[in-house]
Amino acid sequence: MSQRFIRLAEQGRARVRIVIDGQMVAALAGDTLMVALLSHTRHLRESEFGDGKRAGFCLMGACQDCWVWTADGHRLRACTTAVEEGMHIMTHQPEATWPNQPA
Repeated sequence: MSQRFIRLAEQGRARVRIVIDGQMVAALAGDTLMVALLSHTRHLRESEFGDGKRAGFCLMGACQDCWVWTADGHRLRACTTAVEEGMHIMTHQPEATWPNQPA
């Protein structure tokens, strides 16, 4: 088993295609990013503070445990963001780019 969540019911909803770390996956309309991610993987992301894998904590948008990023660098809470057709999601924080500032 490679995923954390296994869908047992509600399989009749419309399919939504999203890309997770470059891999096309199918979610169901109305799923959150957390459900979509954990239906295909064992964790949401790696902790930036150590070697721990993160899979969500509060599940209601109050903690910082489920952050994921769009391909263009916007941060999203996986537990409260609904999937949308064509989303490109990254589970590793993109490199920060800072404007060059004169010394």
